[in-house]
Amino acid sequence: MLRSLGQRSVTGSDEDPRVAELRTAVSRLRRELAVHPAEFPDRGIAEDELAALAAMALSGAPEIPRLRRSLLLIAGAIGSVSALATGLAEVRGAVELFGRPTR
Repeated sequence: MLRSLGQRSVTGSDEDPRVAELRTAVSRLRRELAVHPAEFPDRGIAEDELAALAAMALSGAPEIPRLRRSLLLIAGAIGSVSALATGLAEVRGAVELFGRPTR
């Protein structure tokens, strides 16, 4: 059952709710980053990786190792910007919905 896993169904759609959650979280963080007034050295890295996550979410079948790699790069790039901490936590939560990568 989706609710037991902390996932929501998307009404009228057969889309994976984890993908919808990822798309929403990435979109929100991209908007927050776009309006953040401060420039910082790794901002371009964060923007590029958020774009990559958005593309993976649009494809509907993101690769878990690539999701995690992007998350680590984003966290490293904006981790010290406290104004973006909530958005980053939401992206992390969305990535964690996909579980652990297989080896």
